[in-house]
Amino acid sequence: MIACLAPAKVNLYLHVAPIQADGYHPLASLMVFADIGDEVRGCVADTLSFSVEGPFGASLDAGEDNLVLRAARALLAACGCRGGARLVLDKRLPLAAGLGGGSADAGAVLRLLRVLLRLDIDDAALQALAEGLGADGAACLWGRAVTAQGRGERLSPPPPLPPLPAVLVNPGVPSPTGAVYRTYDAMGAPGRADLPQAPDFIADVGAAATWLGGLRNDLQAPALKLEPRIAEALDALANAPEALLARMSGSGATCFALCPSDGAAQALADRLARDHAGWWVRACRLGDAPL
Repeated sequence: MIACLAPAKVNLYLHVAPIQADGYHPLASLMVFADIGDEVRGCVADTLSFSVEGPFGASLDAGEDNLVLRAARALLAACGCRGGARLVLDKRLPLAAGLGGGSADAGAVLRLLRVLLRLDIDDAALQALAEGLGADGAACLWGRAVTAQGRGERLSPPPPLPPLPAVLVNPGVPSPTGAVYRTYDAMGAPGRADLPQAPDFIADVGAAATWLGGLRNDLQAPALKLEPRIAEALDALANAPEALLARMSGSGATCFALCPSDGAAQALADRLARDHAGWWVRACRLGDAPL
């Protein structure tokens, strides 16, 4: 059995325009990936099977609509493969958390099955399959820092980021993307999908935090309106002496803080985990995931 990391995705900024005639909100975002996440494991089998385990596995439907199973079926069909695999998802990330978990899981199974079953499919075709599974699919396939525009499918190289020590905090509540977008629209959709000018050189995490501090997550306000407990997590991070920047990721409910060092991030994570027993708290590094 082989394993693939499905890294947590974090939006360092997320600029969102009003909904367009096609029903989508144009966006601009800098996506980075953590060195933690879910894990997908697989071994060769006569047929395709799928199961879920892990800390958040009980809350996840392992039926036909699961993105892992959909990704696996799409790949096998695209390659005309009659073989199968036994797939297991170790669900370590909270659900509806703004961490791209479903898209990352789908990306991991696409990478895993290509190796496991020795499938003849190139990177471009694999990415096209990932794009068809969701807006974050292409970015989450490779787990590399990227600037995303359009619906999230137009990808370009990110600014030159240094390693970013960070703490991720989820207050134990879901933040469904659809509800957040509907609330954003009801608030007048005050954002825009502007792509900020990035510095030519970002020396360290402090410089990154300074630049990002002038940017925003346009979905943060509607998510806080729907779920005030996200504000508690965000305030706990923002008021921490280790935090250089605190912001919500994606449509929530996970928030992140950038810290000056790995040691500072771990100290903050340990303190928050001790003081808030019901929260999911992890220290990590953001940038390109170690796939």
